[in-house]
Amino acid sequence: MKRFALFLLAAALCAASSVPKGFKAIFNGKDTKGWHISEVNHHGNTKGFSVKDGVLLVTQDKPGNGGILLTDKKYKNFEISLEVNPDYGCDGGLFLRSNEKGEAYQVMLDYLDGGTVGGIYGEGLKGLGRETGTGDKSAKAWKEHWKKGEWNLIRARIEGDVPHIQVWMNGAQIVDWTDSENRLIGGATDGMIAVQAHMSDPKSPKTRWVAGGFHRFRNIGIKELK
Repeated sequence: MKRFALFLLAAALCAASSVPKGFKAIFNGKDTKGWHISEVNHHGNTKGFSVKDGVLLVTQDKPGNGGILLTDKKYKNFEISLEVNPDYGCDGGLFLRSNEKGEAYQVMLDYLDGGTVGGIYGEGLKGLGRETGTGDKSAKAWKEHWKKGEWNLIRARIEGDVPHIQVWMNGAQIVDWTDSENRLIGGATDGMIAVQAHMSDPKSPKTRWVAGGFHRFRNIGIKELK
């Protein structure tokens, strides 16, 4: 009986620390090897990234100072899978095809009053308005699929020189959108992946962060596409 209990525990731990079949892990659950902090992102250069029990955490290392953690490697056409569990009141994002400054297509992780999780935003990109492109990039239905206070599975797929972006939340598709042109800086068709802690103004009533707040990420995996 004891052996069986240990087997079940090991199986549960394995299931809780794996990426989906067909994906390759790009976060080892131990440290940030293969990733680096941007020193030139306009949200800041927070050193508040840490790893504990297989979870990548990020907070502001001083009030107002956000930032991004980038993969060392660049990717073009890919699908990324990760689980997220942010504290309410924290603004962040998942960056696709990012440059070192964090100019990228962003999957929003704005878990706060009036925020959106899963919608697409142009971080530092020009001309990406509300009605730009074809399809719906707003993720209007995200609240129907979000699990409050739990881990939520996000998958995002970007492909094509003119980006076609799709997002799924806990298995349900919430975004299927194609831009009208490639808006990446210099016409880039590849870039790094990044996770973000938004900067904030601690003196403003519309702050994008809460004191002691964290974004949490785990089981980050990628599937490169042709």
